[in-house]
Amino acid sequence: MQKSFFVLCLLSASFTPIYVGVVFLGFTPEHRCLSPGVAELSSRCGWSLEEELNYTVPEQGRHGESFSSQCRRYDVDWNTTGLSCTNPLENFTGYGNRSSIPLTPCQDGWVYDSSASSIVTEFNLVCEDSWKLDLFQSCVNVGFFIGSISIGYIADRFGRKLCLLITILVNSISGVLMAFAPSYTWMLIYRFIQGLVSKGGWLTGYILITEFVGLSYRRTVGIVYQVAFTVGLLVLSAIAYMIPHWRWLQLTVTLPNFFFLLYYWCLPESPRWLIAQQKNDKAMKIINRIAKGNGKKVPPSLQSLNPEEEDGEKLSPSFLDLVRTPQIRKHTLILMYTW
Repeated sequence: MQKSFFVLCLLSASFTPIYVGVVFLGFTPEHRCLSPGVAELSSRCGWSLEEELNYTVPEQGRHGESFSSQCRRYDVDWNTTGLSCTNPLENFTGYGNRSSIPLTPCQDGWVYDSSASSIVTEFNLVCEDSWKLDLFQSCVNVGFFIGSISIGYIADRFGRKLCLLITILVNSISGVLMAFAPSYTWMLIYRFIQGLVSKGGWLTGYILITEFVGLSYRRTVGIVYQVAFTVGLLVLSAIAYMIPHWRWLQLTVTLPNFFFLLYYWCLPESPRWLIAQQKNDKAMKIINRIAKGNGKKVPPSLQSLNPEEEDGEKLSPSFLDLVRTPQIRKHTLILMYTW
């Protein structure tokens, strides 16, 4: 029992890269427009970074106009010969002063003030395309919503263990594919698939861990299961600090998930689900094994289960079960509101 509890807590901790991974995968460093010729001029003049920014990057506002200096650059040709190193903008004739020089969007890309890489720096998800970073996380959340409903039904219909193994496999494969995604679109697709199975898998683990214990212990194991998620946040932060490149980070936090496929051999099916499915023989074998591992006897209420009596009506899960009785309706509405 302790072994099952521990391995399921590992599953909870491994969920954090998907839930909050955008903080590290989508890190947005300071940036400015790439202006062709500025690097060569800066090298020739021996400017420091502060001097280069002062001479070549527009100020934050002019004539009451609000714009971002990260998304606009001077519409001038920095490859022009004879530019002054003390005030190169004075060499461009036709403009009365610096504030009258026209601006243009970042047509040639951006320069990022960070050696680390993220999906933002690789796919230039800034300025007009900054909404794509929000879309990246929204795809995960849509996957969470769909997966939490559909995978919960699958776990009730086909069993917790089978559902857990399938979600682990799909999550691991899609996570690796995301690390090698050739484009932003493919990255979105793989991230959506991860969201589709990961939240449902996490909930399945939560169900398993609470169904392994008696009613008096459910609250405790449920809290510890979520504490493991918090520990995963701390571990993820440390890993992200040591691996500042998003593709390697994605691989590092995904590959260990394949080890969770060993649950096939070390994790039993939920005895409560087996009993609900009238599979008393299999349920009694697991209950006896758990009792033996805990050094305790099987309670009389469970000993009365007859392994041969499996002809009763199996429980068929339905979404109507969420509102079938007044008490369940109340709990369903409360949980929907809090989420």
